[in-house]
Amino acid sequence: MQTVPFMYGKIHRCTVTDADLDYVGSVTVDPLLLIAARIHPYVQVDVVNITGGARLQTYVIPGICGKGEICLNGAAAHCFKRGDLAIIMAYSQISVDMLPQQISRSVLVDSANRIIDVREYRVPSLDELANGNAESRSGERYADIIKTASETT
Repeated sequence: MQTVPFMYGKIHRCTVTDADLDYVGSVTVDPLLLIAARIHPYVQVDVVNITGGARLQTYVIPGICGKGEICLNGAAAHCFKRGDLAIIMAYSQISVDMLPQQISRSVLVDSANRIIDVREYRVPSLDELANGNAESRSGERYADIIKTASETT
């Protein structure tokens, strides 16, 4: 059975609140964001620095609930600084046959890491792609998504 990594949850464009070289390691994340993205503590994640371009793998530890904390710890602190924009993505290993209909969840936050919107994207089948029946995300821009989300709240 062929399996592939599937991105099931992400926290999109969060703001790094701290970078602590002296901590043992990992990325500390506000539990409210973890819950919204369905990311469990101690799960491996990719963290991408939108501001500086770095990309690394680490694991998640929960911070203080409601604080908006995103802190890169240990060696990862060399790749991030307070104020950088980041994306945190969690993956699961899934059978290719099980991909269609899976849901990928994206948590959009403001500059204080408060949740603005939670979006879910269904994985289309290859037949849906071939027949043009899959939703296109071409041209999707963060600013447009945030504007739409703020207009509906």
